[in-house]
Amino acid sequence: MRRPGPPRELPPPLEIECMKSLWRLGEASVKQVREEMLFRKQLAYTTVMTLLERLVKRGRAQRRKQGRAFLYSPLATQAELRRLAVEELLLLHFDGSREELQVYFKWRARTPRNSPRPTKRAWIQPCCKALDSGWFEPVQRRGCP
Repeated sequence: MRRPGPPRELPPPLEIECMKSLWRLGEASVKQVREEMLFRKQLAYTTVMTLLERLVKRGRAQRRKQGRAFLYSPLATQAELRRLAVEELLLLHFDGSREELQVYFKWRARTPRNSPRPTKRAWIQPCCKALDSGWFEPVQRRGCP
């Protein structure tokens, strides 16, 4: 049986969609969140309710009872979740290196969109450093070929 991995700080994509709706609406019921999300995703009422409850459980949203319904509001800010998303991107695809991400963005800015995607080695050259001109300057590092 598979053991669960460490909890992710960044919520899954559907929970982020719920957060986007909460940021736009401020405070809202499950029905209001679902209606606001219908333009992007067709989800059942119970699915949206489950997603909102998960956000409450993780401390990303709060709820309060009004009559027979609960109203949900965001606790996490867009800036917080963006920071977490960029950190996860750095860790997963750039080994935590902001410099490698900057090199990639510089490469992407001067490469036409329809050109074939490079391999990681083609746009991140570990034995080179990017110059402002967009060219690479060789750098001697231990372990480089």
